[in-house]
Amino acid sequence: MPDPNAMWGRAPRRDGRPGWDLSRRRFLQLGLGASALGLVAACSSTRSGGEATVGPDSPQVGDFASAEEQRFPAGGRVTRTVVAAPADVDLAGIRDTAWLYDGQLPGPVLRADVGDRVQIRFRNQLPDPTTVHWHGLAIRNDMDGVPDVTQPPIPVGAEFVYEFVPPDPGTFWYHTHGDLQRGRGLYGALIVDDPAAPADHDAEFVVVLSDWLTGSTPTQMYDRLRGGSMESSPMTSTALGGDAGDVRYPLYLLNGRPPADPAVFTATPGQRALLRIVNASDDTAFRVALGGHRLTVTGSDGFPVEPVRTGSVLLGMGERYDAVVALGDGAFPLVAAAEGKGAQAFAMVRTGGGAPPDPAASPDELRAPPLTVADLRAAAAVQLPARDPDVTLGASLGGNMETYTWTVNDRAYPTYTPLTVGSGRRARIVYTNTTKMYHPMHLHGHTFAVARPGGTGPRKDTVIVLPGQTIATDFDTDNPGQWIVHCHNDYHLAAGMATIVSYRS
Repeated sequence: MPDPNAMWGRAPRRDGRPGWDLSRRRFLQLGLGASALGLVAACSSTRSGGEATVGPDSPQVGDFASAEEQRFPAGGRVTRTVVAAPADVDLAGIRDTAWLYDGQLPGPVLRADVGDRVQIRFRNQLPDPTTVHWHGLAIRNDMDGVPDVTQPPIPVGAEFVYEFVPPDPGTFWYHTHGDLQRGRGLYGALIVDDPAAPADHDAEFVVVLSDWLTGSTPTQMYDRLRGGSMESSPMTSTALGGDAGDVRYPLYLLNGRPPADPAVFTATPGQRALLRIVNASDDTAFRVALGGHRLTVTGSDGFPVEPVRTGSVLLGMGERYDAVVALGDGAFPLVAAAEGKGAQAFAMVRTGGGAPPDPAASPDELRAPPLTVADLRAAAAVQLPARDPDVTLGASLGGNMETYTWTVNDRAYPTYTPLTVGSGRRARIVYTNTTKMYHPMHLHGHTFAVARPGGTGPRKDTVIVLPGQTIATDFDTDNPGQWIVHCHNDYHLAAGMATIVSYRS
């Protein structure tokens, strides 16, 4: 294995942790081009007023990490190795080549307690450089896993040690942030438990949803989108306000399995089951229901909400929902309808006898409008204290389907105008969607509150912005660094729909 310290010219940081010192020439040799300059700028630029950019190697990031460790002085330790490598998968008789974590689709469920010292030794055995992002966790900037922003990409054959303290319990996930790599299989659930919380369920079902190409890769699909060669019937959804996606997939997976070979969850009649639902897809929103049951939604994006009963819930890419259900006696379809695409992912919940449900089953619960963010209120314990924003930042979302370019404030990343903030402020981002497609917008390093009077909006890190609509999100600037904010449609991200929330000192 090549020595990453020698390859990347590692240098010590001020806080004693290993740092990166990488020449522009080495970036260009690795084909990273202009996007890499974002990292150089993030670490070194200074504004005319003398305000320096707070980058991943800045002392403020070390100060944040020290404060986090002091907040949880009795935290335990979780240490493991995760390897990313190519592997063959069998999807109900369809053989395909995937890129997987530890040879699993999805990757292994990673678990820790809130406040634990987590150390993940990540080894890259893929044919391309990559990183790992810990989606939804407000951790130190240099561990966030965004190439060219918080760290250089991890070279082929090298390893990188991620170390962080999970500050909040809930349902999160991890995935590559390499360009168009996620859809090849690099994703998995990340659960943070609170040992002090009373148990409110008897069984737990971790549900990871994804869309899957067969016979081609996301990069090849992206080239078709950019080349204007896509031909498909319209994909529309009232719940999504219009266009439901750019790609109609041959397979939709639930825990890495297609409907013809479904996952099976087992429990006992009368038990309360907690469903932890993660949408890990590239281009698909899912409407999720359990046939013959009603769901009580208790959390979104890792944070509790006031419980709401519903027949189904709609998840955009990157979103997570927790729901508790009192299970009946029998075998029931757990269906994740690919919104607007005329297909579905499927699993079975079995608590007793009876014939297995049809993989094409369409439960009645799917027919009524699904629960969305508009139906949620933050639980009182996690409401963001009401406060007027100190700074309001505009993010206009644009797109051109002819050239397949997606933008924030008329710029396609890696070209961007940063959304500049200082520490200790209340910031508001106002997203205005000028396109005909929904965009699940994800902010790294923070949770925000959907802006509502009195601060009752749910706490989230990813929110759907519907076509022609505006949504405002509030967050406290308490985690210094450079943080990407982007559409979680992976093709839109690749085509430029991203910018940077930039802390300045």
